[in-house]
Amino acid sequence: MQTNNKLEDIVKGCISLSRESQHHLYRYFYSFCFRSCAVYCQTNDDALEVVNDGFLKIFKELKNFKPRYENFEISLNGWIKRIMINTAIDHYRKNKSHYPTVYPGANILEVASGESSAIDMLSHKEIIKLVQQLSPSYRIVFSLYVIHGFKHEEIARELNISIGTSKSNLAKARLNIQKMILVGSGKLVASRENEVSYSI
Repeated sequence: MQTNNKLEDIVKGCISLSRESQHHLYRYFYSFCFRSCAVYCQTNDDALEVVNDGFLKIFKELKNFKPRYENFEISLNGWIKRIMINTAIDHYRKNKSHYPTVYPGANILEVASGESSAIDMLSHKEIIKLVQQLSPSYRIVFSLYVIHGFKHEEIARELNISIGTSKSNLAKARLNIQKMILVGSGKLVASRENEVSYSI
């Protein structure tokens, strides 16, 4: 309860345009927000830009925030996360003209069932590193669907693409990640083999 009360005081301070309260809120949620945004961005610098844009929206809209759950922090977490995801989507839309358009093929690529378990074994940092290497159109669909639980209908609506394109981009994103995981595993094995050969 003490944390909730403290957060409520910080939020009230932000609504009153207290710079100190805004600083506290930024520091309190920065890591959470960065993790939420990094999977949508190609670089950490891009993610930082999205986070900062998101916080500007947060400070502007806090006066309209209403807790949806009994726990104030959980409600605030969900509200902030949604703003950050929307800001990442806006960032993608703004730069969309610079990205190649990916159209769905006749057949959706099927991914080996072992791919999901391989991803599950990775740390959040490792997942971000892999996802950041995807093309923007693959990256945003993968992040929305796999990491933040959006449905294809929602993704299609948010990105103004067809459901087929969303499914195709997700399948191809998964395939690319699977290849990156396999290449990474191969490099690790090769590295270990070299270490053994040098030690003989």
